[in-house]
Amino acid sequence: MTQSSPAPSTQPAALTEPADALLRAVPPQVVQSIRAFRIPELQQAAVASGQHFLYAHLAQAHTRAEVLEQVGQQFHFPPHYGKNFDALYDCLTDSLHNAGQQPGFVVVLDQVPLTAKFDKDLREQFIDCFRDAADFWGEHQVSFRCFYSYL
Repeated sequence: MTQSSPAPSTQPAALTEPADALLRAVPPQVVQSIRAFRIPELQQAAVASGQHFLYAHLAQAHTRAEVLEQVGQQFHFPPHYGKNFDALYDCLTDSLHNAGQQPGFVVVLDQVPLTAKFDKDLREQFIDCFRDAADFWGEHQVSFRCFYSYL
């Protein structure tokens, strides 16, 4: 990958390195807050490294059903997706594993809500599905990096 002229010093450090260097700084199986990462940079890094980039913007969801519906739509899950935590895990793991060899995943869950109908416990169960998926892919030697932000 060729690099254009050096970035001005006001740019974040991640932009001055090749895009896939961003992922080399993150463990291959991780589910963590997005913190200092920027979504376009994560997408660019996924593309540069040949990995799948999955993005879900969840700010408009208020219930478990809405969160799972949004994820299913934005990740392009199959029509039979059951919109529950077990189905989410299955779509993130077995369905993709059965589709053939996978190059790796960079997943962004943007603005995961905290509402009366999607409380802290449900939000943790939701994030746990992605932790379990990271463990699954780790057993298959495939990277699965998931970043999330809260609304």
